[in-house]
Amino acid sequence: MAAIVVSDLRKSYGALEAVRGVSFEVKEGEVFGLLGPNGAGKTTIVEILEGYRQRDSGDVSVLGQDPRTAGRSLRERVGLVLQEAAVPPLLTARELIEMYRGYYPHPRPTGEVLELVGLSEKADERVRRLSGGQQRRLDVALGLVGDPELIFLDEPTTGFDPSARRNAWEVVRNMRTLGKTIVLTTHYMDEAEHLADRICVIAQGRVVAEDTPGNLRARTVGQTQIRFSVPQGVRMEDIPVKADVRDGTAVIATSTATRTVNELTTWALGRGIELPNLEVVRPTLEDVYLELTSDE
Repeated sequence: MAAIVVSDLRKSYGALEAVRGVSFEVKEGEVFGLLGPNGAGKTTIVEILEGYRQRDSGDVSVLGQDPRTAGRSLRERVGLVLQEAAVPPLLTARELIEMYRGYYPHPRPTGEVLELVGLSEKADERVRRLSGGQQRRLDVALGLVGDPELIFLDEPTTGFDPSARRNAWEVVRNMRTLGKTIVLTTHYMDEAEHLADRICVIAQGRVVAEDTPGNLRARTVGQTQIRFSVPQGVRMEDIPVKADVRDGTAVIATSTATRTVNELTTWALGRGIELPNLEVVRPTLEDVYLELTSDE
């Protein structure tokens, strides 16, 4: 079943049409990545889904309800983790979670929430003494307190160092094991690729691609590159496949990487030639994203 259904969603600010007929679905229990450059319209879309912004037209269903009219009955089932959150700095992590538990009819136990986000050992530490990564985990904990069915994660690891980002990814995976549906917005392509089951790319207010990370990367299979340093004494016209030379490096673009590598290495072995720094470079999700949003 679909946790979110968006059909022909439109929103304008005066003469600016920020969202132009966007449609997509988010399945129950999946991590859905919503990506796009700043100004592409994704923040407006998320705010409409959360019920904080009105749409001009189109149909939106979140957990079977229209967020424009659902009110508290829907909010109790949705968790929000915003980019920035201001919380009382003198409370401990445990006290803050206890306070938030009072806002929901069926909250999760405090100890369980702390364990899910890896803050059990910091439960009695005051918020102001937590590191930046720990405070971000606390933000996630507050989004989980009400035991929501659907969670919006807005740029959850912005400003994190690599180690803290990996720890945050583990927190997201923990949420997924609970059967939660997660809508993730991020500018980190590796984060989207590691966490998202499916990705929707928004550009200029429209959906320009929607698929699994693997299938999105496969769209640019023709851009697979084979690279090697040109051996001394080898002329480009001797190489059996078409190649360009860039600063002494031969670059071959191909849509049949296996066949091309075989042809190239067979030629080199037959002549006793070593191909220094030989590598096959497949397009990354970031390559695909940049291609899809190149007009932004």
